[in-house]
Amino acid sequence: MATTARVTPAIRTPLNANQIKGFWAAWGGWCLDGMDAFIYSLVLVPALQELLPKSGLAATPGNIGFYGSILFALFLAGWGMSMVWGPVADRFGRVKALMATILMYSVFTFACGLAQNVWQLAVLRIFCGIGLGGEQPIGGTFIAEEWPEDRRKMGAGYMHTGYYFGFFLAALANYVIGANYGWRWMFVLGGTPALLVGWIQSGVHESAAWKAKFDNPAARPRMRDSFAALFTPRFSRQTVTLSLLFTVSIIGLWAGSIYVPTAVTQIAQREGRTMAEAARLASYAGAVLAIGTIIGCLLAPVIAERIGRRPAMAGYFVLMFIGIAFGFGRVFYMANALTPFFILVFVLGLGGANFAIYTLWIPEQYTTECRGSAIGFTSSVGRFAGVAMVFLLGAGIQRYGSLGRPVAVTAIAFIIGLFVLPAAKETKGKPLPA
Repeated sequence: MATTARVTPAIRTPLNANQIKGFWAAWGGWCLDGMDAFIYSLVLVPALQELLPKSGLAATPGNIGFYGSILFALFLAGWGMSMVWGPVADRFGRVKALMATILMYSVFTFACGLAQNVWQLAVLRIFCGIGLGGEQPIGGTFIAEEWPEDRRKMGAGYMHTGYYFGFFLAALANYVIGANYGWRWMFVLGGTPALLVGWIQSGVHESAAWKAKFDNPAARPRMRDSFAALFTPRFSRQTVTLSLLFTVSIIGLWAGSIYVPTAVTQIAQREGRTMAEAARLASYAGAVLAIGTIIGCLLAPVIAERIGRRPAMAGYFVLMFIGIAFGFGRVFYMANALTPFFILVFVLGLGGANFAIYTLWIPEQYTTECRGSAIGFTSSVGRFAGVAMVFLLGAGIQRYGSLGRPVAVTAIAFIIGLFVLPAAKETKGKPLPA
């Protein structure tokens, strides 16, 4: 008589209170990071239309594109400087560094709402970048070290959805606040994440992995030693490769996704919509982008576990190429472009989830004493290359007279990324190093 074997489903390790609260602290910080970052792209046109004349500059479409790109570049430069938070987290702990980053970007985002000319806004955006750029590396490090091995990869995907929920919140806020009360109140809203710091301080403890090694202050690594470890023979190859790949992703984010609201605004105005209608359509586009990326983030850990980190990243790069090259290079210039452009915005959103792969992949390649520094460096250094790209893009937009084709050209970066990927270390099935 034949018997049928019963398969007992695997039981996931339950999360304790600190793992749950710590996750929501990291997720909430990253969510409000995304809201902060996307606020600027949503209010770029109305803000510069007001501030450029106050700075002695004409508010032409070319100048808005050019000076908007300069402000993007300065923000990226600040984000590049945020690599300092990695050694801080390795030395003083993940939670303290997380609170400091949130407080910094909140204060300076609020101050952006008080800017009286484009130069003041430029300086404030640098400091916003320094604070904002540190949150994801620190939050991602915390989850990787605190969550159980059988759940940390999904935790990385869950956490990264936060940034794009922030896009959705910013789009919703722009629909209600920006379209009715103006761009300054959007930046005031961006200052609210500071309230999260008190909640984190009230009961989130350090990650188990960091505490196990460095509960004794005398055992903690010096910041310069944590940073220097990234360039030792043990880690140098992955540091260089991951930095190159992250640079490719940054170009896609800052030359593609961030220009979506501006592109939609210009398409809508070209098709005869009012400024208020264009602002609302830009909000819809932000929501579509966010939904696509949230779906991509939830799928990222599953795909990465099924086929490996490198093939999964390759798939996301291809989606980014399609969204940027065809969305901006062709559809942007079509008559009645809004509907097909929104479809490619969704594709671009799916591809933008490539950052979720880094959140689970980078921690798997470094040990606890330098993990924060590694995530901070590899996710930040490429932003300096992004600065140069944004300046070139801004000049191209000004010279070409529109943003479509200059943005589309940046899709070439993802072809380069596909050639770099084979040099990356595959960590599928490997536990987090101690």
